[in-house]
Amino acid sequence: MARKSRAREVRVYLGTRKGGFVLRSDEKRKNWRVEGPFFPGVETNHLMRDPRTGKLWAVVNSWWFGSDVQFSTDNGKRWTKAAAGISFPPDRKLSVARIWRVEADRESRPETLWCGVDPGALFRTDDAGKNWYELTGLAQHPTREKWTPGAAGMMVHAISPDPGRLDRIYVGISAAGCFRSDDDGKTWTPCNKGVRADFLPNKLPDVGQCLHRMVMSPKNPDWLFQQNHCGVYRSRNDAEKWTDVSKGLPSRFGFAMAAHPHEAETIYVTPHISAEQRYVCGGKLGVYRSRNGGSSWQELKKGLPARNCYVMVLRHGMATDACDAAGVYVGTAGGTLFASRNEGNSWEVAADHLPPILSVETAVV
Repeated sequence: MARKSRAREVRVYLGTRKGGFVLRSDEKRKNWRVEGPFFPGVETNHLMRDPRTGKLWAVVNSWWFGSDVQFSTDNGKRWTKAAAGISFPPDRKLSVARIWRVEADRESRPETLWCGVDPGALFRTDDAGKNWYELTGLAQHPTREKWTPGAAGMMVHAISPDPGRLDRIYVGISAAGCFRSDDDGKTWTPCNKGVRADFLPNKLPDVGQCLHRMVMSPKNPDWLFQQNHCGVYRSRNDAEKWTDVSKGLPSRFGFAMAAHPHEAETIYVTPHISAEQRYVCGGKLGVYRSRNGGSSWQELKKGLPARNCYVMVLRHGMATDACDAAGVYVGTAGGTLFASRNEGNSWEVAADHLPPILSVETAVV
């Protein structure tokens, strides 16, 4: 007799201002169980499950104890600090102001991870966190003097390894833009052609753009999308050139973005009214979906707050899951997680009264 396949569980990992949380449900995703907080009271900038090993990784930033990357092999019951920590050597005369994100590498390198930090630097481990070292070619790039800190600092916050090419990786930096490496992180090329920087004298510079969020197409890694300070953009040629696809949105400004797990050019954004008024447009929370890489947009609002809503969705506050009917999740700085079980067509509250949500990740296990 054939064995029945084990029922899968959907998990949503939240990094918040006051710790990390995990939401669990079956694939129907009607009822959620909230676990946590991990690191109670401590800013947890990023919490994610490594799909290669099942480890949980957490980026924690404490005002008292500094920044660290920790991992758990038992779903968060116990946590282990990175043995050597993440820091610059003394001769660099730099200190880590904040760790922003940890990202898993490809399946073929299960012990390699990447980590982005403020001030505008990228670190890597090849031994599962025992030792971290800086990829100096990025922070010492010849254009560095043209980089400026964004409102939250100078941070490497988007890290996208190309799954088909071990030597290629993209990063996004505020405020410097998109950079690509074709030699596994040794050297870097700015990739910002066509992206506006309205706050600079030169509106189309080589570097200096304020990239808020960048995602890679799950079906074609040569295609990338970004929500920028100055619009939404699409590239179909390895970030060599970007096309402005903001037409049809209520605002060019926003932070969060997510990609559909099964469709090459389906993306989601949550526009904000402006750089000065950093909350959603029109007093309502609207998620916008494009199925053609931004050529046209559809507002998704069923079940979302329709009036008197002035929340903010931060740059890592949106994610999708890998269920057959993809789930979409939006976490607000007001501590509410909205979830859709049908690709954004309708929404429900999965959890509320949480601390401000900094990041949203998912796993189906």
